[in-house]
Amino acid sequence: MAEALAKDIQSEAQSALSSSPIFDLREIHVEATESGLLLQGRVATFYHKQLAQEAIRAIANGMHVQNDIDVE
Repeated sequence: MAEALAKDIQSEAQSALSSSPIFDLREIHVEATESGLLLQGRVATFYHKQLAQEAIRAIANGMHVQNDIDVE
């Protein structure tokens, strides 16, 4: 059951980023892992990296968020 919840949260987080008005955030990939959510991809600025993490913080609902986004 916990795995299904993690997948639902992953899907919701991915949707939030995919519908972002900031194009860079639309390209971020979200993956549910045993330890929480993993963000991966590339953005142009550190600010966009932070925005991606903040965009899913409420959705993550207390899950650990690992931000592995690269800044170009």
